[in-house]
Amino acid sequence: MTKWTIKDIAKKAGVSITTVSRVLNRKEEGMSEETRQKVLRVMEELDYQPNRLARGLVTKQSKLIGLIVPTISNPFFPELCRGAEDEANAHGYSLVICNSDASAEKEEHYITILKEQQVDGLILSSRSGLSSTSLLPFLKNVHYVHLDRMEEEAVSGVRLDNEAGGYLAGKHLLELGHTKIGCISGPNEIRNSRDRVAGFTRALAEANLEPVWIQEGDFSLDSAYQHAMAKLEETDVTAIFTCNDMMACGVYRAAHGRGMAIPKELSVIGFDDVPLVSALIPKLTTIRQDTYAMGRKAAALLVQQIEEGTTDFAIFEPTLVVRESTAYVPTGGND
Repeated sequence: MTKWTIKDIAKKAGVSITTVSRVLNRKEEGMSEETRQKVLRVMEELDYQPNRLARGLVTKQSKLIGLIVPTISNPFFPELCRGAEDEANAHGYSLVICNSDASAEKEEHYITILKEQQVDGLILSSRSGLSSTSLLPFLKNVHYVHLDRMEEEAVSGVRLDNEAGGYLAGKHLLELGHTKIGCISGPNEIRNSRDRVAGFTRALAEANLEPVWIQEGDFSLDSAYQHAMAKLEETDVTAIFTCNDMMACGVYRAAHGRGMAIPKELSVIGFDDVPLVSALIPKLTTIRQDTYAMGRKAAALLVQQIEEGTTDFAIFEPTLVVRESTAYVPTGGND
């Protein structure tokens, strides 16, 4: 296949190389529409594909944005990525998604590689909510925003009010009459997890209650299944709050293994409202965060930073979505 160059386009169109370059970079001021259309027709005839990096040398922009997530296998992150991609595309940028596998080394490696590819900016959903200070040596001379996970308020970023979400979960179970409530958290090193537990325990404290137990999970189905299997045998609880929906799936599995009916014998409430939960029976009550909108907002803030040099921060509010997995406490269930 012939690889056409800008020189070939200029020769065939009967114009200068500078004229072709101006058309490519949309700097046609003062150029006649006839000349512009002539260049575009030749490009179409030859199926010319401009070199992105070469164009970037002229425009000082690659029109590429990098997005680093801890794990694409968690159903939470695909919606986040899709939102960021759609917003980036709307502004003429392409999105490169990197999966760090929750590895510090891979995260730092990808930041380095993406900078070498001359991306215009980065969206960081860190493996464990690392602060920008921890990543600072790798983030020199590049625009970036934080998304979802962050250890402290960043200069520019998007996150959910996770404490408010945990509070909503606790209040909902209390309003259904539950007083014997367990909790399976995410990793304690992640701020999102700590905030959700803090909100949950605050709601219970307002009713002069404490959780029967809190077990540290890792946001995976298997971790919640193991904790729930053990605790449902050892203790008497009528409800469990899990700090994400994947762990709620693990509790469903454990309840089935113990012969417990949801919600008749055990109420379960999750967090995130990922599409996966629509397949659960009974349908899962959960705390919803609009991951798609959060992804879009992060990309919009990054584009704003790239093109205008301004930074901003956005906090999204969670909502309670009541479905079929929570019910009033069984008679005698809190005795």
